Amino acid sequence: MKREYDFSKAQRGAVIREGASKERITIRIDRPILDWFRRRVEAQGFGNYQTLINSVLRDYVENPDRAR
Repeated sequence: MKREYDFSKAQRGAVIREGASKERITIRIDRPILDWFRRRVEAQGFGNYQTLINSVLRDYVENPDRAR
């Protein structure tokens, strides 16, 4: 390990940037719906509720005939 490190060119923020295909938005979701997604991820023991919501929305868009 070095005695000193040069951080003069370091940048703050995320180490790994998100892909260009994702966009940060603000959305209002009913609390019971959000809680359901969070419980589902917690029961699986891994994952992210936002990723799960994205997956469900993608499935809905790609398979509209199965939606209802």
